[in-house]
Amino acid sequence: MKRCIVNVIWDPEAEIWYTQSDDIPGLILESHYFELLLSEYKSEAAYMLEANCNYKGPFELSFETKRVEYVEEAS
Repeated sequence: MKRCIVNVIWDPEAEIWYTQSDDIPGLILESHYFELLLSEYKSEAAYMLEANCNYKGPFELSFETKRVEYVEEAS
């Protein structure tokens, strides 16, 4: 079974989650809501694997998240 790693990254300036994946080229999504982003990604992944990688079959999505928050020092 094909395993696809999807990086889900928080952009604090834009206040959105966005995706990056070397395993599914061309599938870049963004959303203000984490769960909505995952749902949309799952629904588009099979199509993009077939269209861009000529892969048609079962696959696993492994979502890896990164969220960095900046905290200013107390005055």
